[in-house]
Amino acid sequence: MNEELIPLSLLKEGEEGIVRSVKGGRGLISRLASMGISQNARIRILQSAGGRFIVEAGDARIALGWSEVGHISVVRSSSPREEEAPVAEQRRILVALAGQPNVGKSTIFNILTGLSQHVGNWPGKTVEKKEGVHIADNTEMHIVDLPGTYSLSAFSEEERVARDFILQCRPDVIALLINAASLERSLYLLSELLLLGPPVVVAVNMLDVAESAGIRINMTQLRKSLGIPVVPMIATKNTGIQDLVSRVIATVDGEEAYHPVIPGVSPDHEEVFCELLNLIHEHVPLDSYPSDWVAIKLMEGDGEITRIVEERVPTTVRDRINALLIEHEDALHAVVNGRYAWIKAITEKAVSRKRMDEVLLTDRIDHVLTRPLWGIPILLGVFALIFLLTYNVGFPLQMILEDGVGWLGRSLEPFFASSPPWLRGIVIDGVIGGAGSVLTFLPILVIFFAVLALLEDVGYMARAAFVMDRFMHLIGLHGKSFMPLCLGFGCNVPAIMGARILESRKARLLTLLLIPFVPCTARLAVLTFMTAALFGHAATLVSWSLLTLNILVLGIVGMAASALFLKDEQTPFIMELPLYHKPNLRTIGMVIWSRSLAFVKKAGTVIVLVSVVVWLLSYWPEGRVESSLLAKAGKFLEPLGVPLGLDWKMVTALLTSIVAKENAIATLGVLYGVGDEGLVSLLPSVVSSASGLSFLVVLMLFIPCAATVAVMKQEMKDRRWFILSLLLTLVISYLGGMAAYRLALWLGL
Repeated sequence: MNEELIPLSLLKEGEEGIVRSVKGGRGLISRLASMGISQNARIRILQSAGGRFIVEAGDARIALGWSEVGHISVVRSSSPREEEAPVAEQRRILVALAGQPNVGKSTIFNILTGLSQHVGNWPGKTVEKKEGVHIADNTEMHIVDLPGTYSLSAFSEEERVARDFILQCRPDVIALLINAASLERSLYLLSELLLLGPPVVVAVNMLDVAESAGIRINMTQLRKSLGIPVVPMIATKNTGIQDLVSRVIATVDGEEAYHPVIPGVSPDHEEVFCELLNLIHEHVPLDSYPSDWVAIKLMEGDGEITRIVEERVPTTVRDRINALLIEHEDALHAVVNGRYAWIKAITEKAVSRKRMDEVLLTDRIDHVLTRPLWGIPILLGVFALIFLLTYNVGFPLQMILEDGVGWLGRSLEPFFASSPPWLRGIVIDGVIGGAGSVLTFLPILVIFFAVLALLEDVGYMARAAFVMDRFMHLIGLHGKSFMPLCLGFGCNVPAIMGARILESRKARLLTLLLIPFVPCTARLAVLTFMTAALFGHAATLVSWSLLTLNILVLGIVGMAASALFLKDEQTPFIMELPLYHKPNLRTIGMVIWSRSLAFVKKAGTVIVLVSVVVWLLSYWPEGRVESSLLAKAGKFLEPLGVPLGLDWKMVTALLTSIVAKENAIATLGVLYGVGDEGLVSLLPSVVSSASGLSFLVVLMLFIPCAATVAVMKQEMKDRRWFILSLLLTLVISYLGGMAAYRLALWLGL
């Protein structure tokens, strides 16, 4: 039988072929064979575009470049596979996962997509993009996790990304997560999504939280009132997620009843809406933009849509639209009132609540935690408890780890008996003495991570922002700025990225200026480590005092900068306070694990590298620290350390902390020659309490780590502010260190 041999590239998407020839050398043939592409293998083209191919061979999906495809020859095959029973072709659907912040989207996305997810940025945007795949019922669900947003008004980058994706990519279905404990607010986003075109499946999450608040939702009535599929769910318990998948597929297949009840505008503006709709429908072919949605956006005063309409309509129509909107300048209120009337009609039938005079546990707790008189002292007390817990639990564990690091160094000594001294020094003193000392921070950091994750999970961090609002106003910022500042206690890098939520450029710049004064976990770990070693039973008081000093400096700098740059800036405070609820141990555990793993990776890469470089510079050229290159550089800068009570070794440790704050400890471990003693035991004999206090003050206020500096430069986009921020931290830390040293000497430390 004659067969027509053709290149694989000639097959169209969906066509199958049988491989007859694979060329290109042993390496390529072997690699393709290991992936299932060899002679007589059946292969199907799933995608061919832009010189890239995705093929199916066996049960695997394989991506191939044009060059690799050119080495494969096949014969077309239109018959079903002889070895297997015919199976239905797997289809692919696009699902947009939408919802407001803190409704459990990430939990559901992680459960559904698992290891298949990819994280990047939207094209041309700084907003994070998450994608993943879930396969069910012979359907490949390509899930895109849209940024959490309260509305689609395009006031923020997140809102613009979410609505542009829906309008331009036209997903097959939108899975909207709403919070059962605040149904009215969540339905507001639904009122906008229903106008965009793609069908919506609603997942009502956090039912357990709603029930604990005395809220009962009749799902049957809610489904009837909305006219669209509704799925009850408790994502943290993996309840209802498979039902959501089934409803999504059924909706795409048309097997689910879908007759959405669309919200309108208030009755007194219906004629305005209809006239705008007629004008748009007749004159504006707005591609994929639905006409009724565009009319609503014009009434809302949406700048982007207004500009598009004005560019595409005749002058007479544009003038009529403008005149109509000027005549009815309250059109925005008509849209908002129409949505809330729609929400009220739905919730009145579907939601039952506790009696209004019943006091929730949340109310009782907030009655204390959010009072102006008690809020800030309680917040400071919470951080004091964190330090107390760290010293009583974390520090003893840290000592055990340090003993283990010392034992490891002693155990490896015999293996380097005949090795060159420099090799022994790099491994024992550089890697183990430097990076090993940093790894002993792990118990301390785990406690920080655990407590902060617990406070965030139960809902306290939002209250912290609330009680700090009055303080934030003093420095010319609103409550939103406290959230990125609060993130800074974990790491300054995400804190700086988090400042993107601020609409005002001036407020964002001031927030970015202040974030480096927030002590991250790395600085807090160094603080805990050194105060425990140098101040004994007074360590908790010293740590708490230094933390308070950081907050006071932040406030003073903020007030000064605000008086100069933000005199007329409005500072409103609008923020959701979620109900208190039981902590989810799985969520907290994932946070602890991911952050601890990131720390261990940094200790195993950046800090090891810096420790080795520091040791080499402290060894060359004569093999002695005192005459090394590092000693020469440190002694050159030592005059700067004299007013601070710091020797050249401590000055050098501060300089290496610019790479990563933990390097301060690693450098001290290398330069002071930790040996078998351990740094905790050695420090009191080489560093006085006054010098130690000065060192810590400088470290807490000093230039942030290199990663933070790089992100600050990127986010500020203003060279003057960037240079000002670096100079400010440098000057304030130096003056603070001088004051601390003099105060310590005056107190006799």
